Amino acid sequence: MNDTAIELKTEERTPCEVWTRVMGYHRPVSAFNAGKQSEHHERCYFREQPRGAGIRRDTRAAA
Repeated sequence: MNDTAIELKTEERTPCEVWTRVMGYHRPVSAFNAGKQSEHHERCYFREQPRGAGIRRDTRAAA
């Protein structure tokens, strides 16, 4: 594999629209008022571990 980073100029980038679920509806963040947009940017995100990650199982045969 080639480990070189790909660098794009600003004009080469494609803007994307971020949507989020609010009160049961999916809406674009760009449609939020200033206060709600600020609240969205302050959110903390986490990465969930796959099920069973970090669990050690005893692999020894039962005596």
